[in-house]
Amino acid sequence: MSGVSRKNFDSPEEVRPFEQGTGHLDLVNLESGPVVRGVFEPGWQWSRHVKPIVGTDSCQSPHLGYVTAGRLRVRMDDGEEVEFGQGDLLIVQPGHDAWVVGDEPCVIIDWMTSPTYAQR
Repeated sequence: MSGVSRKNFDSPEEVRPFEQGTGHLDLVNLESGPVVRGVFEPGWQWSRHVKPIVGTDSCQSPHLGYVTAGRLRVRMDDGEEVEFGQGDLLIVQPGHDAWVVGDEPCVIIDWMTSPTYAQR
């Protein structure tokens, strides 16, 4: 096993598109597990653009991420809402909806998402 590895989101191992061309998830696999870059276009909402792919009532994937661009609002199943923007670290537990705020794409690097997130 090497002590160094290199991955690049510009050459992901897998790309998972969201419904209606509203963005995509780029996935790279590290020894510690998958890391994803989510690109969420304006108008993207989990309940409209990922729910049809996975079939759950709300997102059941945990997230530990860093927002590199744009804004995202998250509503937990219990009604709590938080908005995240560029430079924010986020921790979101399973049981939520989320959507892009504004007219700029939201880009998030996520170290904790489920390896099957948005997988067809």
